[in-house]
Amino acid sequence: MRRRLLLALAFAGSAHAAEYRSVQDATAVLYDAPSRAATPLYVVSRYYPLEVIVNLESWVKVRDQTGALSWIEKKALGDKRTVIVTGASVEAHVRAEDAAPVAFTAVQNVALELLEAAPDGWLRVRHADGATGYVRATQVWGG
Repeated sequence: MRRRLLLALAFAGSAHAAEYRSVQDATAVLYDAPSRAATPLYVVSRYYPLEVIVNLESWVKVRDQTGALSWIEKKALGDKRTVIVTGASVEAHVRAEDAAPVAFTAVQNVALELLEAAPDGWLRVRHADGATGYVRATQVWGG
């Protein structure tokens, strides 16, 4: 019995994948507690990705790219998956290969729609202008 419980706990811990959502409103306020009466901490813009930590009825505790924890109203989040460029810029390639031609370049803090995860640490993304390409997962946050 004890062995089964330990195995179940081990599998439960390893099966948990991070959940990300993006801001769907033009802007949204991040608070220090799950209430509009709480202290506002930051304002984030549409498509900013946030990692979901805790889900309540109307509020979600989230982590941003800096690691800061805050609360956002659930209605401000959408299901569209996005990532943001963390370095000064990133080159998106036409194929998931470092030597592939560059499809587009995006600068720091630009949000890119996450289309799919590709093998070997690549992500297929779409720029707001419609261009698609592959970036390394290590060059963006939110995926």
